Amino acid sequence: MDFSEMWLDIKPIENIDINSVSITCTSRETASSAAVWELRNSFSRLLPDVRFTERDADYKIKISIAPMDSPESFTLSADNNGASIVGGGGAGTLYAAFTLLRDIRLNGFKTLNISETPSLPLRMIDHWDNIDGSIERGYSGKSFFFVDGELVINERTVQYARFLASIGINACAINNVNVRWGAEMLITDKYAEKLSALGELFERYGIKLYICIDFSAPISVGKMDTSDPLDEKVQKWWKSCANELFSKVTGLGGFLVKADSEGQPGPYAYGRNHADGANMLAKAVKPFGGKVIWRCFVYNCAQDWRDTETDRACSAYQSFSPLDGKFDDNVILQIKNGPMDFQVREPVHPLFGAMNNTNIIAEVQLAQEYTGQQRHVCCLLQMFRDFLDHRTYCNDDNDTVSDVICGIAAVSNTGDDHCWTGSELAAANLYGYGRLSFNKTLKAEDIVDEWVKLTFENNDAQSIISDILLNSHDAYEKYTVPLGIGWMCKPNVHYGPDPWGYEFDRWGTYNRADRNAVGVDRSSEGTRYSLLYNEPLRTQYNSVETCPDELLLFFHRVPYDHKLKNGKTVIQHIYDTHFEGYEKAKSFAKAWKTLEGKIDDRTYENGCERFNEQLRSAKEWRDIINTFFYRFSGIADEKGRKIY
Repeated sequence: MDFSEMWLDIKPIENIDINSVSITCTSRETASSAAVWELRNSFSRLLPDVRFTERDADYKIKISIAPMDSPESFTLSADNNGASIVGGGGAGTLYAAFTLLRDIRLNGFKTLNISETPSLPLRMIDHWDNIDGSIERGYSGKSFFFVDGELVINERTVQYARFLASIGINACAINNVNVRWGAEMLITDKYAEKLSALGELFERYGIKLYICIDFSAPISVGKMDTSDPLDEKVQKWWKSCANELFSKVTGLGGFLVKADSEGQPGPYAYGRNHADGANMLAKAVKPFGGKVIWRCFVYNCAQDWRDTETDRACSAYQSFSPLDGKFDDNVILQIKNGPMDFQVREPVHPLFGAMNNTNIIAEVQLAQEYTGQQRHVCCLLQMFRDFLDHRTYCNDDNDTVSDVICGIAAVSNTGDDHCWTGSELAAANLYGYGRLSFNKTLKAEDIVDEWVKLTFENNDAQSIISDILLNSHDAYEKYTVPLGIGWMCKPNVHYGPDPWGYEFDRWGTYNRADRNAVGVDRSSEGTRYSLLYNEPLRTQYNSVETCPDELLLFFHRVPYDHKLKNGKTVIQHIYDTHFEGYEKAKSFAKAWKTLEGKIDDRTYENGCERFNEQLRSAKEWRDIINTFFYRFSGIADEKGRKIY
């Protein structure tokens, strides 16, 4: 096997007086069969000498199905003599089996009484894999789904399905939302057989298969002269396509669509709106129980930097909020967590408080495109936790993001590297995302503690790695971009500091720094973005005095000597945090060095290499950002540290 087992790498448990195990299952659902297999496989590794028998076993596991809130719901009770697993469906029994195995590995054989229903009905992973095997914004090797234009199903694919099921993921889009280089043809007979085989595998593990489609497929695939969603010929073409696809591909959940954004075709080309486009596709897939997930990442990417009124942050809200209530019931809008693009710090997207009559899910990014690209350790779980808890004020109560969404999707951070996520530590984000989307009440520190204990055996190593992970996001934010301003990275690659890299471009990602001030005025006197929020957020963000400091430069343009709520000036905050962030990165690298001999050599060397790169890059960020603002402001660091 040329890949790691990540958190499913099971080691024997010693001094347990269990010699025989019986597993009985009255469910015939495929996911229940997977549950039985997982239990047998894991118990044979937990207890290498165990004997499986149908009667008189020391430890008895019974699996059954009963009516519950959801097919994914389950109850699990266990003690030293065995376990009872009852699922609302096959998926529920599978999730209960993984829960039992996780608890045994963490706590040994003990009494359990758990009843659980997933917090979010749709829990999705979005791959940005291209059909040639490359991955857009991929930092962990190449695709394990596609090789040279072919769809691949092998031992690694099976292992991946197991990973996803073990953390409760129930949907997976396998190809890039930027559909190109032949991926348009995934909806044709050419790929139907392989897609169906993959769909069967996914179905066994409770996962629905999704395909990213080209909105202009009637042209690129069907050789028509239009893809106008209101054209009857186009509607008929999509209905025929859906009929063929769903009849041949097992376990197909539907389509994921990126339209009218960053060059991708969409309904705007025909004077139509996004409801027109999404509903046309929704009607085509509805007879088969299919869903259309429609991304809201829509903005003008031909912006003039001289234009201080047009604001990319407003774009998705302006495009979609007028359409609330106009989407079919099998359309789901997918909204990024913030209004820009997966920055280390952004306000929560105002659309979450504006779409009360529409099915919406959130989109987050596990691939660390703007947070170190899996070369820097940056645990995202507390950021996700804070995002889900954020109040939208669209109702008097039950108005947090997690209350108003029906699901969540994450851009995958996996590839064909040995450890799947480039850095072993980046796997904590994948594991934690799944656990949090299944149970939104979990705390970030508890999830990290879980993952570390499942991944590393040594107690000293566990403590050190947990500490690194839980402090990593704060450190990364400190040595990169200050006070919510975002970007300031090298264009295109999005790695490394470049304070003016995007300042005069077409992407709408400005910091507006000059010798007097810095920040973008998004108040009622500027782009008016702050007015898109419900009260009291609208008033809070609109005022310099009440805006949270961590988002100050996102919402306001202020002089360098503006005082933050802690009494520091903006410029001194920039200096201090960049020095502090670098020192924190330095402490991570030093702590990792103490793990030699306490973790396996391959993981240790991988970590050393990445911490060395993080430290080099953090120093560049510190010195370039500090120098940039020092040369503009002319204000010296009051602590007299070296700034160039």
